[in-house]
Amino acid sequence: MGIDEGWSAGLSVRPIEKTDAAAWAELLAAKEKVDAEGENYDADDLLEELADPQLDAARDTLGIWSDEQLVGYGVVRAPDGVVDVHRVRTEGAVHPEWRGQGIGGRLVPWLTRRATELHQERQPGTVGEINTGAIDTNTAALDLLAGLGFEKCRYFFSMRRDLGTPVEVPAVPDGLRLVAYSPAYDEAVRVAHNEAFLDHWGSSPKSPESWKTWFTGARAFRPELAYLVLDGDDVVAYTLGYEYVADTEATGIRDVYVGQVGTRRSHRGRGLAALTLAKVMAQAAAAGFQQASLGVDADNPTGALGLYERLGYTTKNTWITHRLAID
Repeated sequence: MGIDEGWSAGLSVRPIEKTDAAAWAELLAAKEKVDAEGENYDADDLLEELADPQLDAARDTLGIWSDEQLVGYGVVRAPDGVVDVHRVRTEGAVHPEWRGQGIGGRLVPWLTRRATELHQERQPGTVGEINTGAIDTNTAALDLLAGLGFEKCRYFFSMRRDLGTPVEVPAVPDGLRLVAYSPAYDEAVRVAHNEAFLDHWGSSPKSPESWKTWFTGARAFRPELAYLVLDGDDVVAYTLGYEYVADTEATGIRDVYVGQVGTRRSHRGRGLAALTLAKVMAQAAAAGFQQASLGVDADNPTGALGLYERLGYTTKNTWITHRLAID
């Protein structure tokens, strides 16, 4: 079935372009009002996503239009490489006012077909599966995925912590140094991150290009809210903080999003993740941030969930990752 076939009368479909960023942001704002996922985007955020050099927007995105209104969208992304399974990720949404008209039932199969093609193009011969997520309160999305053969495979918690309560920063263990992030450490942090996350489900090593695109080169990254632990010249633990302007504008709350927390295997069990995270939180509070937030795999093998709970984080919502095997 071609890109223009099988859609409701009066709708048109085409890839998402940079000039569509404002319309895309409007769609996501309408979605957030109904789905309450705690995620807000502005046009600049979405332009940054379209600029990902790994994304072929002409083939890996789809916009569904009613005249000048974007009423649905889909995006397919593949990881840099494969550790165990080549997990191709899909995302999409339908404007709340356009739900119940079968758009989602056509969008998900399109995403599935494109994800299958992407797997065959980039990692033929490997085990592949499609992953897509949904908040657990969106029963319509959960039912749609189940009806199309997807199965639940992983649970993730979105957690928050009020920074009005003081944050105690632990002492630095003997022989180690706590330092602020600087670009001079960037490659060492990337290498440390790739090692730290080798045993995390769904993670694959980040190339220098992807690292810059999604992590320390992102417009939301705040280097002043990033701290590292050094053992000699080696980065052995780190926490990186982000600030999303669209979230602040939508909620009135200044939130530091903790994007990455990691400790190299050789240095686990010494409280280094708690040290760097607490330092980032304390710095954020001093800078006027009111809240800290993060996401965590419910089955994280390093016990991260317990760490975050001990630091005062509580679960705000739950996301469920679904998978569909690629034949």
